[in-house]
Amino acid sequence: MFEWMAWTLPVAVFFSCIVLMLVGMTVWEIKSPTVERRGFLPIATTRGDRLFIGLLSAAYVNLGFVAVSERMIEWFGLEQEPSVWFGFVASMLLLVLIMRRG
Repeated sequence: MFEWMAWTLPVAVFFSCIVLMLVGMTVWEIKSPTVERRGFLPIATTRGDRLFIGLLSAAYVNLGFVAVSERMIEWFGLEQEPSVWFGFVASMLLLVLIMRRG
């Protein structure tokens, strides 16, 4: 059924984190309803809005990292492509930034 997907450990961890965030946000919303606030984003947002924007941003960071990882070999004189874990960590840091300050 899932043979067509490239289920590597980083991919599984990434999607597991997304599922856990959605479950956590649902429980948090039930326990403590959110109010809109303004951060560095140009619009007033709720926790759910910031999660959605953060997840989209995280996905773009991951895609961007994959797109330039081959070029990094030339740019930085590496022997092999950098680990996808770097892209994962960068995307999660961006997500946390958006959730906390956005």
